[in-house]
Amino acid sequence: MRQSSALLCCGLILSFLCSCVPSSRTIAPSTVDTDPISEILQDVASSTSSLSKMGFSVQVGAFSQLDNAVRLEQSLAQRGVDAYYFRHESGLYKVRFGNHRNYSAARNEAENFQRQGVIDHFFIVIPDNYTAARIQRSGQGDLRTELVVTAQRFLGTPYRWGGEDRNNGFDCSGLTMVSYRLNGLNLPRNSRAQFKTGRGVAKKNLQKGDLVFFATKGGKRVTHVGMYIGSGKFIHAPRTGKTVRVANLSNKFFKKTYVGGRSYL
Repeated sequence: MRQSSALLCCGLILSFLCSCVPSSRTIAPSTVDTDPISEILQDVASSTSSLSKMGFSVQVGAFSQLDNAVRLEQSLAQRGVDAYYFRHESGLYKVRFGNHRNYSAARNEAENFQRQGVIDHFFIVIPDNYTAARIQRSGQGDLRTELVVTAQRFLGTPYRWGGEDRNNGFDCSGLTMVSYRLNGLNLPRNSRAQFKTGRGVAKKNLQKGDLVFFATKGGKRVTHVGMYIGSGKFIHAPRTGKTVRVANLSNKFFKKTYVGGRSYL
């Protein structure tokens, strides 16, 4: 009995091994030339994002006057809050702050400032409401276009940014930071940190929504940033009090001071 069982077992094993042997049939060669290494690199590049997603934030205010939004932003900043104002689609100015992991934490922070009289009415912006999340969920839309559209809301307005160091060219980084955060991507606050994030992009390969950096004070130290919008042009905030505008990379000054481009998508 043991001997017959052993023979049966060997037969099954041999049958299995034979089934794993490649067929002797001729396989037609692929009509498409492929580079496996190139495909892997493309997959990695397309699936990698250098920026974390925005969590739960608090939104307050609906100001017709920019000064009111700036004052609220500065009031929150003095309390150690990472706040930023923006121009809404309606043309009104609003303020957002906080980047929490859950709804309760965001609401608790808002209610605390409400009790102190710092803010009035508020609502919580949830992660699913951001453009980046909606596009990822539905597979429809173009995040690069949305980034440009957001930045364009500021065209012609005097962008007053209460940045970390307004004397060293950081006003401009507020425009790019807000444009990304409003769409759900947590871009760092100042231009140098933004330059260290993402991946380098050759000027000829820039796409809408990429950021372009400049050393406007000489050398290679980044002091200015703008958002590329296509056709060799970018949106930027020149400095405090100046209006947000479109400029050309071929401009003599920007051509001379150009440091490089970065992509985060």
